[in-house]
Amino acid sequence: MNVPKSVADLIAEFEKLPGVGPKSAQRLTYYLLHVPKEDVLAFAEALRQLKEKTVICSTCWNIAEADPCEICSSSTRDRSTICVVEEPLDVLALEKTRSYNGLYHVLHGSIAPMANIGPDELHIKELLPRLKGDEVKEIILATNPTMEGEATAMYLQKLIQPLSIKITRIARGLPVGGDLEYADEVTLSRAIEGRREY
Repeated sequence: MNVPKSVADLIAEFEKLPGVGPKSAQRLTYYLLHVPKEDVLAFAEALRQLKEKTVICSTCWNIAEADPCEICSSSTRDRSTICVVEEPLDVLALEKTRSYNGLYHVLHGSIAPMANIGPDELHIKELLPRLKGDEVKEIILATNPTMEGEATAMYLQKLIQPLSIKITRIARGLPVGGDLEYADEVTLSRAIEGRREY
């Protein structure tokens, strides 16, 4: 059976999204065929506005609607601490905790030699000017606990260490609700190393 071109085109566009395979792309497309026209138009408008109204903050490289972003321009944030993360979604996750009130720096990836991503492909060089002067007292390295995240954290640590700024790494360990017996050895050893007084 021939699929109408407009349907095939939308399936092809959905397939370009990360984590969306051919079957999911088809389901999404056929779902949109059955929702009211107003809902589809609202969806299309949201996509248009996403591209037209979002910018990258020239200070922290986070996604925002203004430059500088709301966090960088806030007078209530702790300007002595910068938390370095891999992706804008990491900022969102940390902000949801409401336990950090400093600034951020988004790298937009991690060092991954197997994927030909080196330090020059990340926003590392834009971090260094932010560390000039005496305002920044601590850098929190909050890259993911993967091989690439660890390599990125080590690279940043070597780069920042000569500046005499305190460098910390987010703790790693057991998830809340997890059982010790199911944790791997590396996770357990990091949980022991990162213990604190109770």
